[in-house]
Amino acid sequence: MNLSPSEAAKHLGVSTKALRLYEQRGLIAPVRTEAGWRTYNPVDMERAADVVRLQALGLSLAQVAQVLGGKDVDLAPLLAMHQAKLEAQARKLGGAIEKVRALRAEQAAEKLQGPIGGYVAFELPWPWGGEAFVLHDLRPLNYITGPLGCGKTRLAIALAQTLPKATFLGLNRLAGVEAQARAQLDTDPALRARVDQAMETLVEAGATRSPALLVLLCAFEQRGSMVLVVDMVEQDLDQATQEAMMDHLRRQASTARPVFMTTRSNIVLNLDALGPEEAIIHCPANHSPPTLVAPYPGAPGFEAIANCLASPDVRARTAGVIAHRPDQMI
Repeated sequence: MNLSPSEAAKHLGVSTKALRLYEQRGLIAPVRTEAGWRTYNPVDMERAADVVRLQALGLSLAQVAQVLGGKDVDLAPLLAMHQAKLEAQARKLGGAIEKVRALRAEQAAEKLQGPIGGYVAFELPWPWGGEAFVLHDLRPLNYITGPLGCGKTRLAIALAQTLPKATFLGLNRLAGVEAQARAQLDTDPALRARVDQAMETLVEAGATRSPALLVLLCAFEQRGSMVLVVDMVEQDLDQATQEAMMDHLRRQASTARPVFMTTRSNIVLNLDALGPEEAIIHCPANHSPPTLVAPYPGAPGFEAIANCLASPDVRARTAGVIAHRPDQMI
């Protein structure tokens, strides 16, 4: 099927003037109708698309002609310059994105029940060297991540010890906390009703009933007056349950107290689904101080976070490998 100049230009994302320029430079040769109108067949369109792609890499039309003509052109310096330009644009765009995220986070923070203040500060425990750690603009959903042995659990414990009215839910929650949670449900009908409703909602969304999920929901539903810190929140939860749980937490984000979660699951910490009410704290493998990481490609630390996250199936292979199992319970 042949296209008119306007149709071809729209398909390629260029102007009709650009198509005429390509023709003048001998890069494309559209067929003309008996009436003299230009038409572009599939071969013409493929050739024109090559021109557009090469120009997008920073090549001049003269250089494009050389490449398409089979001549050897040193693209390395041109590609390096184009990469530097794109990286500069990414940094500028990233700064703008963070400003918008900060404004949205400020608006969301105003809706929090009983705000706990704008920041938390303390000296980092081992394996760090006592450096000062300051976290501004506490958000409803906070993720702490990093590779095995990076110290994320110790950071989570330090946060729970420093934040007012904070509770730490450790990896041993099924060993001791489950019985405590069930006892609370038996003695608190209102809490039981909230947990039962949340469980039904998650099961309808695909979650699997389990003691692990019950303990988490019991803790989440008691956040009216406390900050919750959960170590490896995905522990003993399959993928569908993680997805349903995170949807549930995001729906509550604007009205619930903050929760901090250590994780290495790309379902819990979905880098493509983060909103303004969420923040990522990265603990580097070399035990440099933890830092906040902006959730977009090109941001400092983003690739390191993406590399330490994995699907539930992959995470299951290292489920028994932990750096620290604290005795603290909710």
